Amino acid sequence: MKRTTSLFLLIAFLGCQTVPGTGRRQFNLVPMGQQLQMGDQAYAEMLGNAQIVTSGADYVMVQRVGQRIARAANKLYPDPSKQFDWEFKLVKDDATVNAWALPGGKSAVYTGLLKVTQDEESLAAVMGHEAAHAIAQHGAERITQTMGLQLGLTAVGAYIGSRESMSSGQRDAILAGLGAGASVGIMLPFSRSHESEADEIGVYIAGAAGYNPEAAIGLWERMADLGGDKPPEFLSTHPSEATRIADLKKAMPRAKRYYKRSQGR
Repeated sequence: MKRTTSLFLLIAFLGCQTVPGTGRRQFNLVPMGQQLQMGDQAYAEMLGNAQIVTSGADYVMVQRVGQRIARAANKLYPDPSKQFDWEFKLVKDDATVNAWALPGGKSAVYTGLLKVTQDEESLAAVMGHEAAHAIAQHGAERITQTMGLQLGLTAVGAYIGSRESMSSGQRDAILAGLGAGASVGIMLPFSRSHESEADEIGVYIAGAAGYNPEAAIGLWERMADLGGDKPPEFLSTHPSEATRIADLKKAMPRAKRYYKRSQGR
């Protein structure tokens, strides 16, 4: 028992690190080298059938914003961003309002998003947000969380399976309930907290890159105006637009300081 406890404490110590920009302590067992390999592999797969835009005003804007975001990220958060091989693709897909970044800084913006961002500063808020996911190593943290959750459910399943007084139907119902409860009570809040953290770090990066961070508030007001069916916030992987705007306003004084410094250079 003592060996098991000591091993657990060692793993917890080795996996505990601090998120740059917010100071939040996170548990992450995926080494950066492995994250970079996973990012490269996923990048090739996700862009496999995509129509990549390689010229034109929108392409030039995405490259300009991306490079400024990368330089600001490298300066603000050199560990780990200086290990990244930053790359920015524009995907021709007017129906998709989205952007993403993978571990290692490889990212994509869909042309459908540009209808909502409308200007370069709002695009910088989105690209800063996506870069922040990579810098905060959210993907690796989610993998670590999933591994821990699966191990926990396996242990509970083994214990329940040893209880002869329970029928197989009762055991299945308990495990199904635990799985649903873990999703709503653990994994979804982690996902929402990651989105909020990326919003915060993202406006710091955008401000340091010379873009007015207040553009992020207008962006999420336009996102709210898009409407559509949305689940309640507690059942969603993303915070509501109102929550995001409120949190961004809290982060704005610091973001503006980065922006002011960038204007003085």
